Amino acid sequence: MDTLSNVLSQINDLVWGLPLICLLLGTGLYFTLRLGLLQFRRLPLAFKLMFKKEDHKEGDVSSFQALCTALSSTIGTGNIVGVATAIIAGGPGALFWMWISAFLGMATKYSEGLLAIVYRQRDEKGQMSGGPMYYLEKGLKNKTLGKILARLFAVFGVGVALLGIGTFTQVRSISDAAQMTLNIPPVITGIFLVITVGFITIGGIKRIASVSEVIVPFMSVAYIASVALIMITHYQEIPGTLALVLQSAFTPSAAFGGSVGITMQMAMRSGISRGIFSNESGLGSAPIAAAAAKTDSCVEQGLVSMTGTFIDTICVCTMTGMAIIITQSYLLGVEGSAMTTIAFQNGFPIGEIGVYVVNIGLLFFAFTTIIGWNYYGEKCIQYLLGEKAILPYKILFIVLIGIGPFMSLDFVFTLADIVNGCMAFPNLIGLVALRKVVYQETKAYFMNYRCLKDAQKLEVRSV
Repeated sequence: MDTLSNVLSQINDLVWGLPLICLLLGTGLYFTLRLGLLQFRRLPLAFKLMFKKEDHKEGDVSSFQALCTALSSTIGTGNIVGVATAIIAGGPGALFWMWISAFLGMATKYSEGLLAIVYRQRDEKGQMSGGPMYYLEKGLKNKTLGKILARLFAVFGVGVALLGIGTFTQVRSISDAAQMTLNIPPVITGIFLVITVGFITIGGIKRIASVSEVIVPFMSVAYIASVALIMITHYQEIPGTLALVLQSAFTPSAAFGGSVGITMQMAMRSGISRGIFSNESGLGSAPIAAAAAKTDSCVEQGLVSMTGTFIDTICVCTMTGMAIIITQSYLLGVEGSAMTTIAFQNGFPIGEIGVYVVNIGLLFFAFTTIIGWNYYGEKCIQYLLGEKAILPYKILFIVLIGIGPFMSLDFVFTLADIVNGCMAFPNLIGLVALRKVVYQETKAYFMNYRCLKDAQKLEVRSV
């Protein structure tokens, strides 16, 4: 296992090297500038559109349900365990690079959601199918290249679902949390997850969306409120914590008294890779869910989609990171959920409650990620092999869930990073190639939007 872990670490270093980081940040920066800081200027509108009712429009679920399905796959172990591992690997400055990747990633996520609606189509069952597979194949002028990239994305998407975010990382984290908080053996956790996930995923996107729209908002608000309480009781330390984050983003060893050889590149890579692991901007997963939304506006769905990155990283990941840094639990030599648990235990006014908040939150977040990624993998395997491959895929997915509690934490996160990175490459190439579509659709929508606003103002004045 040690040899395999070393090999995977070397592959991970190669995948998450400078080229991918530059491609991720460069794509986000391009869309940020080309669209005129849309993720900043149009964020209020995006939140307003989140709750817009369009039951008469084409699609399978509401925009809010599509967002919750996407959030169900992003708000998971990356927000609790991933932030902790990022700070261990890159110091508190990794949180700063998470913010940078999230801000730029919002523009990327907007573009993904927009293209998902433009190029979606109905499958054999009459349900909407979309995502990078479809906008790569249908959108690229070079059809041969488009098909190759689409199939590569789908293969890596299945890999992420089966070997990365979808199974091992979530199940192992759930197992640890259940054992730490409720003293439940990993075997029992595995059996319970196999039965529950199997029941929910049989119902398809509508059942997954129904479960997600209840669990995700409730747990997100509860978790953010809990960390807010820690910050309120430690309000005097907030300025120093923020200063430490900014300082160690560029001189990481300063956070450890200069005794740890963490470089700026390590802080950057840890923050960006864990940020992408958490919010999935640029990976191409969220547009698979966005394609199912009931809407006839690709721009509006793009705006709704980008709120997912804001909620996931700017809100939830920041809260976790602040709790860890304020309580200095990253200096105690523990890893993963244990670090976040200690942070809540030491920082929460009533320590025992803090332990339950972290681990129960982790249970729910990781569980919704499993069911969300089951759907993503299903759509990827359907694209590759058709309807006949869905049942074998689901059986394999459930089997791997049963194995998850017994996997090494370092091993599963390294494996997840590798398949995530591989999945990002074809999707980012597609986004860059289709940049004109994104710009033209956005320009046309907001020209019409301004005209409607002006007409409304004239009508009010005339009255």
